[in-house]
Amino acid sequence: MERPPNLAAAIDAAAEALVDVLDTAASRHRLSVSPTQLRVLSLICARSETNVNRLAELLDVVPSSASRLCDRLEATGLLRRAADPRDRREVRLLPTAAGEEVLRELTERRHRAVQAVLDRMPVRAQSELLLGLLAFEQAAVLQAGEQQKEPTVRTA
Repeated sequence: MERPPNLAAAIDAAAEALVDVLDTAASRHRLSVSPTQLRVLSLICARSETNVNRLAELLDVVPSSASRLCDRLEATGLLRRAADPRDRREVRLLPTAAGEEVLRELTERRHRAVQAVLDRMPVRAQSELLLGLLAFEQAAVLQAGEQQKEPTVRTA
């Protein structure tokens, strides 16, 4: 089967549409949590060993900016800081039960919004989309693994 000439452009447009659906679902959420704060909370929930320096790397910001984001989340009761039991000099960032609940509710809202769009598609197109997305994910994982294996070129 030959690749359609505008496949990359079609994927880009579909990704934009998906982002719009997800953003709309998130904006209807009644919390005073910014999209950046939600991203921080998501990153922390997904990585239990996260500290402020690692969070800063993940966000590509300076540690002081990451720390201020955490301060705001901590002030709203969505995040807490705790000493690492293995090294008390390390401070881990942990979601509170309220923080986990915010993310759970947001995930449910986003899934419902995406499902509403999927329901407008023919069942066959949904199946084809699923197969395509699974293949895309697998190819992306393989590419990421290959890129990690490549030696880093250092300059003086």
